[in-house]
Amino acid sequence: MRISHVGADAPAPQSEGASGVDSHPISPAPGVRTRNQHQRRKRIVQAAAALASRGGVEAMQMRTVAERAGVALGTLYRYFPSKMDLVVAVVSEEIDTLEGSIGRRPPNAPTAAGRAVDILMRATRGLMREPELADALIRSLIMAEVDTPFGDRMAGLLLRVAGEGLTLESATEEQYALAGSLSGVWVQELLEMLRGRRTYDQVQRRIEIAADRLFADF
Repeated sequence: MRISHVGADAPAPQSEGASGVDSHPISPAPGVRTRNQHQRRKRIVQAAAALASRGGVEAMQMRTVAERAGVALGTLYRYFPSKMDLVVAVVSEEIDTLEGSIGRRPPNAPTAAGRAVDILMRATRGLMREPELADALIRSLIMAEVDTPFGDRMAGLLLRVAGEGLTLESATEEQYALAGSLSGVWVQELLEMLRGRRTYDQVQRRIEIAADRLFADF
């Protein structure tokens, strides 16, 4: 889960319009418009991640994010109605990165527990490259007043890799509950690590113990 994909000191892109409002003299074709929207959204998420890596979620002020991304404030709110929506987007992008890493180099442990540990420790290493951002994101998600995809996505990832192809739809209620429980243990251990109460090795050992128990019958 590579948080540091945006350099904290990277210059902000040029604004899309002299007045701060996106300007498109000629309406682009649908395919181009979709691509431009995707690129604009990506710039916003990268700008938010860069700001949070320096000052936590408090630094992700919507106006500052818009300025750094080179978009109008109104454009930012069209993509992300609240700061929490922006936080969720940053986390989702990091899960995308983790999934890409797993696709390129799948865990090869012989047991479901071993594969689950591999996934979670990869995620831990990625997050800890930017501990201030990791702490801000995890805390924000725990205290979120909006639905977030974080728990389901991590549980789904564990099911797919550790359970060798299981999905949220094909897994039993028990399997889904076990994957969610292991994901929850990982989040708690990561918080303890960020607070300085756990070392990396201690987190790994605790995750191994939990995975061995929870995934014993997968």
